[in-house]
Amino acid sequence: MFSTMLAWFTVVFLFSGSLSASDSKAPRDAHSPTEKHLLWIWQSRVYIYSAAALLLGFCFFLQVARRKINHAEDSGSKEPKAARNHKSSEKEAGVHVSGVKIFYGSQTGTAKGFASELSEEVQTLGIPVEVIDMKDYDPDDRLADECVSRSVCVFLMATYTDGQPTENAEWFCKWLEEASTDFRYGNTFLKGLRYAVFGLGNSVYVGHYNTVGKNVDKWLWMLSAQRIMSRGEGDCNVVKSRNGSVQADFQAWKVKFLSRLKVLARGEKKSCSGSCKSRGSCKNERKHRADEEENAASQDNGSEADLIESSSEEEDSVLAEDKRSRSVVDVEDLGNIMNNVKKAKGVKEDQVNGQMVKLSKLNGVTKAENEEERREMITPALREALTKQGYKLIGSHSGVKLCRWTKSMLRGRGGCYKHTFYGIESHRCMETTPSLACANKCVFCWRHHTNPVGTEWRWKMDPAEKILQDALEKHQNMIRQFRGVPGVKPERYEEGLAVRHCALSLVGEPIMYPEINTFLRLLHAHKISSFLVTNAQFPEEIRNLVPVTQLYVSVDASTKDSLKKIDRPLFKDFWPRFLDSLRALGEKRQRTVYRLTLVKAWNVEELQAYSELIALGQPDFIEVKFRVNGEWWTWIDYERFQELVQAHQDSEGQQSFSASDYMAKTPRWALFGAKEQGFDPTDTRFQRRNKIKDISGC
Repeated sequence: MFSTMLAWFTVVFLFSGSLSASDSKAPRDAHSPTEKHLLWIWQSRVYIYSAAALLLGFCFFLQVARRKINHAEDSGSKEPKAARNHKSSEKEAGVHVSGVKIFYGSQTGTAKGFASELSEEVQTLGIPVEVIDMKDYDPDDRLADECVSRSVCVFLMATYTDGQPTENAEWFCKWLEEASTDFRYGNTFLKGLRYAVFGLGNSVYVGHYNTVGKNVDKWLWMLSAQRIMSRGEGDCNVVKSRNGSVQADFQAWKVKFLSRLKVLARGEKKSCSGSCKSRGSCKNERKHRADEEENAASQDNGSEADLIESSSEEEDSVLAEDKRSRSVVDVEDLGNIMNNVKKAKGVKEDQVNGQMVKLSKLNGVTKAENEEERREMITPALREALTKQGYKLIGSHSGVKLCRWTKSMLRGRGGCYKHTFYGIESHRCMETTPSLACANKCVFCWRHHTNPVGTEWRWKMDPAEKILQDALEKHQNMIRQFRGVPGVKPERYEEGLAVRHCALSLVGEPIMYPEINTFLRLLHAHKISSFLVTNAQFPEEIRNLVPVTQLYVSVDASTKDSLKKIDRPLFKDFWPRFLDSLRALGEKRQRTVYRLTLVKAWNVEELQAYSELIALGQPDFIEVKFRVNGEWWTWIDYERFQELVQAHQDSEGQQSFSASDYMAKTPRWALFGAKEQGFDPTDTRFQRRNKIKDISGC
């Protein structure tokens, strides 16, 4: 269209140019050749302009034509390219099973033999297969990859003595159990992983029959892995074995698995019955019903479809209960659970008429006369809940748990922030508490509220010596489980057995324990540094604490209203107690820290009020504030602290010391702006694959 108009204007210009040329009859006087040439150009200017316009129009026409040709060529070439991509994607999508990975936990070789046998059968189907000895497999590094690899994982799990995993599967099961109860991993950590489990056991051992297979199935399910068929169980007790022997049980299960594997490899799924277990109607009921009617004549593999069955409804309900147990639980609301437990056991609750042990200024001097009549803090229901979360319980009110940073540093993958800030060796740090009880019910409690609450000590009390002894023993036992684990550094393993630091921040309020000072003295006597965290509700107990390596106070809010809303304290006079606790902190001469917990839309707008609280308590750090002559000195000279605290104790408190007496210079890699970004260069940074959310913290 544009080229046509341009041509029309060109004709008009030519016509008008001819008229202009005929009208202008210049006198033909004599001129020089140059003048004649310029005069000719001037008289012919209209023709020149018209020719230029015509040339531009022609060029424009060629450009438009070329674009149309290129577009047509592109359209023609894209069609085959799209077709090729479609075929490629169809080919890729057609691979519904990329391979089968067979994991075995075997002690006598039976499960290993089953793995080899199953591998040969899978290979005949043309599907890649890999047999894996669990002792050579690092689940922390590799298991999440199976969620996106389109592989099918088979777990052949033998149950060993007392219901424990076999030696080669011990670490795998330990990791899987902890991951299933650790909120940092999340409920969907293994979503997309397809698996099947076959357990080997002996029903003669009634209490431990196929325990490992059942647990692995449960833990995978709790992490949202997809069970492709019901769990198989082989029984070495020929009297009760369904098929006469454990070998026959495996053969029967293997046939079902291979049939199911064929169905998966074809990309088929089990047809929906239209009715779910919850007795609700399936959203795709009409679609599935139509598909069933359409394929009714050609359906002859109903037995294969039946192989997709999950575990029984009873088992699923148990697993669902385990999964719900990971959600936030308010221990004060465990009354109904406890009533059911008591009814089941036929135990009638007796009223406690004994004295309560109130926190005194001497921390542990006051004791009730009838100690034996007081209840234990850890009830059966609470013990079960905490044990599922990986806590190792001590006596009637204490616990210890292995921090994820301890595991990380054992493998040379870096420590927690306290390693960067204060020089703690994370693999030598024990996280424990002498009191699971707390005086707050914080809305953001990352311990899931699985602890009792109270404003005073009203339970049976264990001696500090027993608590520390058991804590060290249980911690060392957990460290020993890392012996031979892939990636663990031998020198770090040996160092980890010798505890050097104790973080009294596991759960609850450690300062509520009436003998907290005795416990701290015992730590220091063992040359173990102490890092104690309190929630600022016990000011007198803070004042009467013996020297602590580093004393933390959690400052969760800066105003009375926000503190009540966030911490939900049990004390009616919580705000005066809070302020007085900060004043008490300011009176301490050893290292003190404000741990600010800032939650968006809850307390971050109160910056001015926070500054006033900081002025009140005068902490040494707000998780970093200490500079000397232009250099950061945030690390701790732990040997010097032990010398000072021993001198303080020998002088019966007369020889005091301050935070500056045992400070140490911060290494360059731990400073802000360093290229290492706070990561120890002697370790290797590791990012977990399939990481959905930040799971840092300790």
